Amino acid sequence: MLTIAMPKGRIFDEASELLRQAGYKLPPEFDDSRKLILDIEEENIRFILAKPMDVPTYVEHGVADVGIAGKDVMLEEERNVYEVLDLKISGCYLAVAGLSDGPIKGVAPKIATKYPNVASNYFREQGEQVEIIKLNGSIELAPLIGLADRIVDIVSTGRTLTENGLMETAFIEPITSRFIVNPVSYRTKDAIIDDMVERLSAVVEGGSGDENR
Repeated sequence: MLTIAMPKGRIFDEASELLRQAGYKLPPEFDDSRKLILDIEEENIRFILAKPMDVPTYVEHGVADVGIAGKDVMLEEERNVYEVLDLKISGCYLAVAGLSDGPIKGVAPKIATKYPNVASNYFREQGEQVEIIKLNGSIELAPLIGLADRIVDIVSTGRTLTENGLMETAFIEPITSRFIVNPVSYRTKDAIIDDMVERLSAVVEGGSGDENR
């Protein structure tokens, strides 16, 4: 049985559709289930439903053979896994935003984010010294209450930024979801994994997948 770690939410919905287009028979109730482990015996596949940030951890430690994770998570977590396919779903991007696009006053501006590694690497590359403040949610709130001068976060439509009076000040990196593989599983279950990659690639390259760009 091949075990797949899948993130809950938007990526789950789009990845499930991608798997269906690739010929995998997922039952209709699969999308609405509240179970954390789902076995699809007909396909000899087990799904582990996890928080997006945890997917690469499950794959790295081998409790899942493969997984689907956003590039933002891959950049932040830097796990020992193989990134074998860009699924081109759940398109968005990482950006810096603030209350204004003018220069930040102070020696070390405060940057709020749930991506501390990504933010640190970005500002280091820009030659800027900053103080990183890690938050787990509602990142847009930080500049509004004076906690931070800027934020680093995922942007999809930009509506959340606009509604909170924030504007983008810098583009960091485009983000899509990636198919990742545990290195050991790639040797022991190579046939079934290669088959899945080939089938998904055919959908992605054929343009059948929803790229959401």
